[in-house]
Amino acid sequence: MHIVAIGGSDAGISAGLRARELDPSVDVTVVVADAYPNFSICGIPYYVSGEVRPWQSLAHRTHADLAATGMQLRLDTLATRIDVAGRRLTVRDRYGAESELGYDELIVCTGASPSTAGIAGLDELGPEHGVHVLHSMGDTFALERSLEERDPQTAIIIGAGYVGLEMAEALTVRGIRVTQLQRGPEVLSTLDAELGGLIRAELVRNGVEVVTGSRVERVARTSDGLTVTGTGAGGVAFSRMADLVLVVVGVAPNTGLLERAGATLGAGRAVVVDEAMRTGLPHVYAAGDGVVTHHRQLGATYLPLGSTAHKQGRVAGENAVGGDARFAGSLGTQVVKVFDLIAARTGLREREATAVGFTPASSTAAADDHKAYYPGARPITMRVTGDAGTGRLLGAQLVGSWGTEVAKRVDVFATALHHEMTVAAITELDLSYTPPLGSPWDAVQVAAQSWTRMHVEQDAGVSDVETLDQPADSR
Repeated sequence: MHIVAIGGSDAGISAGLRARELDPSVDVTVVVADAYPNFSICGIPYYVSGEVRPWQSLAHRTHADLAATGMQLRLDTLATRIDVAGRRLTVRDRYGAESELGYDELIVCTGASPSTAGIAGLDELGPEHGVHVLHSMGDTFALERSLEERDPQTAIIIGAGYVGLEMAEALTVRGIRVTQLQRGPEVLSTLDAELGGLIRAELVRNGVEVVTGSRVERVARTSDGLTVTGTGAGGVAFSRMADLVLVVVGVAPNTGLLERAGATLGAGRAVVVDEAMRTGLPHVYAAGDGVVTHHRQLGATYLPLGSTAHKQGRVAGENAVGGDARFAGSLGTQVVKVFDLIAARTGLREREATAVGFTPASSTAAADDHKAYYPGARPITMRVTGDAGTGRLLGAQLVGSWGTEVAKRVDVFATALHHEMTVAAITELDLSYTPPLGSPWDAVQVAAQSWTRMHVEQDAGVSDVETLDQPADSR
């Protein structure tokens, strides 16, 4: 059997590894559009900041490691056409020469491409002018050359999502004065505004100028540098100048290859797949940032995440060798470091929950990450959303200082969501405790108690004293 996987990032490599793991007799060829298979794109901001060196450290596995698994890698090779009936894939190498690969099963993991949000001027300007996108190792090297050769003193980052925030820190660490432009009313729009405001304050505290409510319309090159213009809050025109511009406004699924082959597009114009990662085309699977995500609460949506791509690729690889694996679904669990704060979320916010028929109610609480009498205790702000009718947990958002284990605590909420627990049931979990690391009631349980007290027990006429009578700490 010959399996061909297209794409050398998370999903494609995971698919190939899983297929070889289950059946070492299977021939696996991985077609990679560039020369950097299995690199951690999520680690790029930390290479730019200088925290990770050399760039080769970003490789999950080296080329030699991958070859040792028995996979054949076709680097700098672009897949251009799928002959579904003939089970043939047309590819073009770096010299422009075309050839065909026969396959028994095909796994398409072409990922996503960076969006430019319709901003004028970006077609004419590029890295040679100091205007960059950041999505691949090639983009990374281009940005590094700009930083070294142009020595920019100022930078504008268009976009304040996860990568935009990480890059604001990375460039600030390098001594560059950063202005961050965000279209929405607050940075990190995946959080509610009250928590996003905490992240904005952290950016400002570290010298980043943040301009929200700004719709960027054009990037232009002038004799004085690069100019970014658009419309700000209240429809007032704005203009900013900088030595370097970084555009990180999201991605769009790279679906052209599968669309031309007859695949169906769905949410976000991503390719529709079922839970087995089948595209509906015979012998063709797909996974990663180019396909719809089966969300455990929302159904089919588009939610490109590296962790999801790994899981989807593994499912596709197993099924390509005759397995019956299913992608269990995503909850959109995400976490980001912004200077000395960590922000995380999982599940739904109120407007998302309302859209799919829940009756959401939320509460916000703050609790120390460990016992206050042990030095260094710091608060974590948590917003819990549950269904007012059933008490079922629907989502959680957290912001806390680096070192308060925000990432692991959002994982507790994610686990509870996966198993459709009620908010109240979280207080019954047997979570670890020692004074330097936690409390008898962990911070997530304090947040759960706060929600239950506000939305369940008060409605039932139970007093605060009766519901939050926490046992004394015997330690």
